[in-house]
Amino acid sequence: MTTLKKGITTGLCAAAAAKAATIYLLSSNPVSTISITARTGDVFTLDVLDNSFYENQATCAIQKYSGDDPDVTNGLRIIASVTKNETRMIMVDGGEGVGRVTKPGLAVPVGNAAINPITMEMIKTAIRDVCGSYDYIGGIDATISIPKGTDIAKHTMNERLGIVGGLSILGTTGIVEPMSTIAIIETIKTEIDVHVASGKTHLLMTPGNYGKDFAQNVLGLDIDDAIKCSNYIGEALDHALDKDIKRITLIGHAGKLVKLAGGIMNTHSKIADCRMEIIAAHSALAGANADTVGKIMNSVTTEAAIDILEKVGLRDIVWKSIGEKIRFHLDARTKGMVAVHCIVFTEKHGVLVSM
Repeated sequence: MTTLKKGITTGLCAAAAAKAATIYLLSSNPVSTISITARTGDVFTLDVLDNSFYENQATCAIQKYSGDDPDVTNGLRIIASVTKNETRMIMVDGGEGVGRVTKPGLAVPVGNAAINPITMEMIKTAIRDVCGSYDYIGGIDATISIPKGTDIAKHTMNERLGIVGGLSILGTTGIVEPMSTIAIIETIKTEIDVHVASGKTHLLMTPGNYGKDFAQNVLGLDIDDAIKCSNYIGEALDHALDKDIKRITLIGHAGKLVKLAGGIMNTHSKIADCRMEIIAAHSALAGANADTVGKIMNSVTTEAAIDILEKVGLRDIVWKSIGEKIRFHLDARTKGMVAVHCIVFTEKHGVLVSM
């Protein structure tokens, strides 16, 4: 089986560009390559492009590489421009091609550049490390830009999420896992086969890193053997059924697993995004008034929708109803022959469904 090549996130590119630019700023010497460590511990040495120095501002770029993932940002240049300030603080903002948050519910406050908190800390840490190396105790202003980002953003869901004017800079680990459909499904099947061959009849599955982190850090589960099923929950369940697996624990974020309540077993946003419709429908069944249902339908994230439900005292009853529908569709998919324990969570609200 061919191994898919991993890529690097826009966030890691931004951190690397900021690191290279800060070295240039503090040493007056441009660098041709830069080493950056992802949150996984992997170290990448990247080519530095477009070094420039003008009016006390150093600028460097890193080209985004998505590996075998079909990412619309592949090949874009992520640019960091840095200057000194007298605040002793590291300030990071978005420039050309980086979107702005216009709606509440995201992890970034309204009005700020769409740079997620984990990525923001990666960028600041990269800058901070360079400052320490050069014994510089002043502050740094950094601006991250993505030429062509405004046009590329039109091919994403950013506008629906309330991010306007450009792309969001994301990344939880710094690494882009390849998501070629056929290859990733075959990889999932192979993982299941390996577990079956070792005699296991109970599998732990999670769509991605959020689920794995929650399983380990909050639920205290051993995730060494966890199967990352990505968006292909249906295919993973089908293969587990074929291999006579008896029990599955499925753990995932509400923003993804709520789709199961609609019978949607491929949770990629390009396939279906009915999160608010499902939550709104179950809210109406629970007695929510039209105003509440309307607010939920207009929510940007599941977190925001849950906040609305919490305010009107309907959170638990609505998610119990959603959980029962998830159970119905999981049983239908596995023909009732696999006992699937589904745990749905958010970071803010904890476990919402466990059945």
